[in-house]
Amino acid sequence: MIKPVTSRVIPAQATGGSAGSPLGESATLADIARAAGVSTPTVSKVLNGRADVAPATRERVEALLRACGYRRRSIQAAPLLDLVFHELESAWAMEVIRGAEQVAHQEGLSLVLSQSAGRLTPGQTWLDGVLARRPTGVLLVLSKLEPAQRDQLATREIPFAVIDPAGELEPDVPAVGATNWQGGLAATRHLLELGHRRIGVVAGPDRMLCSRARVDGYRAALETAGVKFDPNLVRAGDFHHEAGNDCGRQLLELEDRPTAIFAGNDQQALGVYEAARELGLRIPDDLSVVGFDDLPAARWVGPPLTTIRQPLAEMAAEAARIVIGMARANDRGPSANRVELATELVIRSSTTPPRR
Repeated sequence: MIKPVTSRVIPAQATGGSAGSPLGESATLADIARAAGVSTPTVSKVLNGRADVAPATRERVEALLRACGYRRRSIQAAPLLDLVFHELESAWAMEVIRGAEQVAHQEGLSLVLSQSAGRLTPGQTWLDGVLARRPTGVLLVLSKLEPAQRDQLATREIPFAVIDPAGELEPDVPAVGATNWQGGLAATRHLLELGHRRIGVVAGPDRMLCSRARVDGYRAALETAGVKFDPNLVRAGDFHHEAGNDCGRQLLELEDRPTAIFAGNDQQALGVYEAARELGLRIPDDLSVVGFDDLPAARWVGPPLTTIRQPLAEMAAEAARIVIGMARANDRGPSANRVELATELVIRSSTTPPRR
């Protein structure tokens, strides 16, 4: 468990604050309040993460706190881990929750779940809740924070890490991901080795780094095998079942349809299954399908799905350990922790050589 520490505010001289602060190194909360044109209780509200402060006022006070090097030590590191998703509606999310909860349970912590309504950057309402809860740490899934949000967490010394980053992160942000490029390569190479040459792709959103990496791995496998890349065989989905169905149908209705499809995740692969059934095609006799993630449903669908295992639970567990370790070491600022866990091809019954 994290030991509680006494509540206090450390002035700039104790933390190596900005020498260029217009208020000087010995500025008090009253000095900051006067400079911001607010009351001292308002500055205290900002420090304590209270929601009843106007955004413009909060930003002005936060800027002065950073300039003076103030860092707030928590009254108590609450025995909580905050886990935030951009959406919380899939078996994919359940695997992440399972991994984070396992570590939280081992460490005597509880898990707080929230979602950012589809946004890759959580809003201020979520951040206000985190600052009020003062958790041991924060885990962000497929998300990133704005610089001002990072500063607010740093001011309260709340460490955070990103699971499966959606885009490029700053070099000092801790993150845990998977070998997405290698997974795309392995999926496509498996189909090539079976004899497929017309291989379609139902990718994820272009804005997501993991999706782009999987398609890049697909292209690398084709080029290595001497198979020309055909952009007409690539469709961009959104990692949901409906997109797999729509994009799969588009590919299968081509005059020279693919004999195999690599789906960017298992949910889209199941959508491809449905599209094939609707068009009277049998898997794997008429169409081979490979997914990505290895969710529990992949083993039970008919036929069982060949897929790339992404260690989602392990990724979440590792991120939780990183955040807890930072909290215990009293190192709540960003770190250089970057971990990439291996993906693995799992061969089941949805792939076979193409019919001659």
